[in-house]
Amino acid sequence: MPEAITADTLESMFGNRRLMQQLAFILEVEKLKTVLRKTPLLDRSRVENDAEHTWQLALMAMVLSEHARQPVDLLRVIKMLLIHDIVEIDAGDTFAYDKVAQTSQAERELKAADRIFAILPEDQAKEFRALWDEFELKATAESRFANAMDRLQPTLHNFFTEGGTWSTTGVTSADVERRTAPIALASDSLGQVCDMLIAIAVEQGILAPKPNA
Repeated sequence: MPEAITADTLESMFGNRRLMQQLAFILEVEKLKTVLRKTPLLDRSRVENDAEHTWQLALMAMVLSEHARQPVDLLRVIKMLLIHDIVEIDAGDTFAYDKVAQTSQAERELKAADRIFAILPEDQAKEFRALWDEFELKATAESRFANAMDRLQPTLHNFFTEGGTWSTTGVTSADVERRTAPIALASDSLGQVCDMLIAIAVEQGILAPKPNA
């Protein structure tokens, strides 16, 4: 991965430290386009990258916010979604059904958050880090709805690509139900959609049933 373009480098060229910190951050997070996920595109031509995933989640929030269980501040939701995966520039995308990788996920992502958000001017660094922490904690209506979008999008892609990452060895409907459980906490109707998709996927044989089911 190319070395980060630092604010110090830019300041020596152009001056204006605050602006150069902001530009350095913008150039750094462009790397999100290179972080590949496991989720296939609907045409199955390739997997998506983190930047594409982030864009789709923000758009989904705009379209689906009326289905939130509680009224939400849509701008705050979108802000969370636009930055929630930035840490994966350093930490990489942790596959939802990789139990081994998940044991180190929090540590890797916290370290990445410390580095990447610190590129910004101090006030923006604090704001962005607070939004990222809020998303991770899922304690507010906005963070729960943002997390619902993050779980719903791959669910749709997996169903409409006849299995997608659900075809991974060992993944069962019980795993998918655990993964999608936060959706119902944010939206009754979207939670019901997920339950229906999982049931149909098991019936059609594109998702393994629960053990002993």
